Amino acid sequence: MTQHTFDQFLFVGLPYICLVVFFLMTIYRYRTQSFSYSSLSSQFLENKQHFWAVVPFHYGVLIITAGHLVALFIPRSILAWNSHPLRLFILEVSALAFGFLTLLGMVGLIVRRLGNAKVRAVTVVSDWVLFGLLLVQVVLGVAIAVFHPWGSGWFSASLSPYLWSIFLLRPDPSYVTAMPWLVKWHIILAFVIVGYFPFTRLVHVLVIPNPYLWRKTQVVRWYGKR
Repeated sequence: MTQHTFDQFLFVGLPYICLVVFFLMTIYRYRTQSFSYSSLSSQFLENKQHFWAVVPFHYGVLIITAGHLVALFIPRSILAWNSHPLRLFILEVSALAFGFLTLLGMVGLIVRRLGNAKVRAVTVVSDWVLFGLLLVQVVLGVAIAVFHPWGSGWFSASLSPYLWSIFLLRPDPSYVTAMPWLVKWHIILAFVIVGYFPFTRLVHVLVIPNPYLWRKTQVVRWYGKR
């Protein structure tokens, strides 16, 4: 397999495979297993460590995701913002700080599931696969911020056009093929997570509005051998 063919598969074929799986399986799961659209929270089994893990993770990942979306939808505004060195520095430091916050929460979630017998008993294989993918993705993101800084600039200039080329069905991998492998793996793993998304507890983020943010406390009864 030539390098060109390899790049075509990783940055054209794989993204479309993952996106098709995401849309088809998300719709299928919602139509056949709508009650599974839940985070399947284990908070009722153990709450203290859960709080100190899930809160940093959610705040971190939401801010980081929002930053990626802003760079995707208004890249020119990001580049204009970055034209002032101080503003660029503030943006980069903030992104790195929230990246570490996400990593801290992710490690806390994994340690909690490994260390608490009750929580471990209700953790299935798909959960461990998901935690592994997310942990590697977060580590890659932090590593990129450390070793390949000013990501808000090159994301807006190169990754944003590449992603739009995918969404508009005019794929152009030339935007990313020359990037460092840390960045390439971050892109590849992002699409893999998107493809794996419908098979995980992450589907709960698609249920809008999310009433669990303001609903009263629920009594949860667990039925099953585990």
